[in-house]
Amino acid sequence: MSIRNIAIIAHVDHGKTTLVDKLLRQAGVFRENQLLVECVMDSNPLERERGITILAKNTSVQWHGTKINIVDTPGHADFGGEVERILRMVDGVLILVDAAEGPLPQTRFVTRKALELGLAPIVVINKIDRPDARPKQVHDEVLELFMDLDASHSQLDAPFLYASGRQGVAFRELPVMATEGGGPGEGPARPVVPAGDLAPLFETIIEHVPEPLGDPEGEFQMLISTVEYSPYLGRLAVGRIERGRVKVGQTVALLPLGEPGMVEAERIEHSRVQKLFGFEGLAKIEIEEASAGNIIALAGLEGTEIGKTVTDVQHPERLLGIAVEEPTISADFSVNNSPLSGREGKYVTSRQVRDRLYKELERNVALRVEDTDSPDVVTVSGRGELHLSILMETMRREGFEFQVSRPRVILKEGPNGERWEPYEELLVDIPETMLGTVMEKLGPRRAELIDMKNTGHGTVRANFKIPARGLFGYRSEFLTDTRGEGVLHHRFLEYGAWAGPLAGRKRGVLVADRQGVAVAFAIFSLQERASMFVKPGDPVYEGMIAGENSRTGDMDVNITREKKLTNMRTTASDEMIRLETPREITLELALEYIEEDELIEVTPAAVRLRKRALDATERKKAARAASRAVPS
Repeated sequence: MSIRNIAIIAHVDHGKTTLVDKLLRQAGVFRENQLLVECVMDSNPLERERGITILAKNTSVQWHGTKINIVDTPGHADFGGEVERILRMVDGVLILVDAAEGPLPQTRFVTRKALELGLAPIVVINKIDRPDARPKQVHDEVLELFMDLDASHSQLDAPFLYASGRQGVAFRELPVMATEGGGPGEGPARPVVPAGDLAPLFETIIEHVPEPLGDPEGEFQMLISTVEYSPYLGRLAVGRIERGRVKVGQTVALLPLGEPGMVEAERIEHSRVQKLFGFEGLAKIEIEEASAGNIIALAGLEGTEIGKTVTDVQHPERLLGIAVEEPTISADFSVNNSPLSGREGKYVTSRQVRDRLYKELERNVALRVEDTDSPDVVTVSGRGELHLSILMETMRREGFEFQVSRPRVILKEGPNGERWEPYEELLVDIPETMLGTVMEKLGPRRAELIDMKNTGHGTVRANFKIPARGLFGYRSEFLTDTRGEGVLHHRFLEYGAWAGPLAGRKRGVLVADRQGVAVAFAIFSLQERASMFVKPGDPVYEGMIAGENSRTGDMDVNITREKKLTNMRTTASDEMIRLETPREITLELALEYIEEDELIEVTPAAVRLRKRALDATERKKAARAASRAVPS
């Protein structure tokens, strides 16, 4: 059977997973009466809750005698490591671009990786049924992107298709569309896509994506691109067979990481293939044999790791490993030592937290974990705040309890010994009337305007270069300034010279001065001068952050204070207490919000903010010492 291996890459929210849904349906993977959910490839609970793809996943369809292996990849820049390792498994890429937004930062990032590997691109301009769609201009913007990235002549001749993933239709030429709506009370006119299906897309994949080049008669060779886990079989090595064949029961060599080429016999581990799986639709099916070009999963290999090569025992030739870009921010994970520690979590010791973090390295190739001088603290480095927060959320759902410090950027040394820091490319789409406010806020964060253009729909698209630390705490401020109408994207750009000191949080916090339970009476008297983080009945302790002060400077408060009960009655004694809804503390907000002297307490039941030093006297001593250390 003829094979095509293809990955779908795009910026977040451009419709990758929805398009894969329709490809699976129209290829006959599901029964006609089968009950399905939207975005069936987003099988992880966190993916369904957040509406984003976090993990790359394999599926396959058959179209007129050709098997098409499809890999759905994440679109968020923080999960670029998932995309980088998956691209080694495929021969072509489907580059999905929103017909209104055009190529965005992550589109450029993943397209650059695909073109560098020499993969055959197919461009799909998706969402042509959006009221603000501009497919012709987006077509030209994609060609400009290809030229900027030094695409080859064959890559510049990539086929373009126009699609509506939600409707499940694709066209080789931009169709003429009717409109509906636009009348009084009906909102803006909406384009109506002509009837059709995804057959043009299937045919284009078969025509333009080359078959795998591996020799099925050569010695077996496979690069492990991802690792899955089975409760019955342990770790499964997933990858594409580059050469030869493999059978169940065959003895294979698992080569250590290193430079490509032949490996010395004494460094080789031998394992027996216990089971062999292929991908059909959404399921893994057991097979007896597979040959070059197939994407498979092997069970039974001891020491399975991403980037290792599995080969024939008699010909241990190692493939080039998987290289991903280095992480740019780090945070310290430590054992929870608050007064509430051990009450809500199942795994609370430093050994358990450390082992879980090192286990994450087995499949998360963009993550780094390092021990520190303290046995209770481990430094974790990742691509961005979302990358770290997804790890934290996964761990708390597994029953772990731990604390996390404020993220910090990873510095490097320049060619002349100077200090370098990571810079991000920041792209914002905002209403024209809010441009001044956004520019005013980005100025003190050392942002430099690179490009700005009016999209013609009452919005402005501005491109900035900004230090990565300048983005800490900005997303929530940006949403407030744009009243939720702005869209913000960013990705790692480069390392550059240190930009100098940046202003921190402008407001102080309310710090609980004793242990107990938050009381409505105390919250009512405090909410006039603060935004609260706790509600009545929440447990609090000395040093825990209970709210945000309306002024600069921290304030110690008694949030457990109850109303004095007396036998005296007055007309004003029993006024009604109306409490405002407290601000919900999410992991992303917490990572953005805290300062150097604060920590995030993460448990399965709650996310709390606290001071590093819980005792008020110790905090005052540390503040005095810090003020003396700063030169006047």
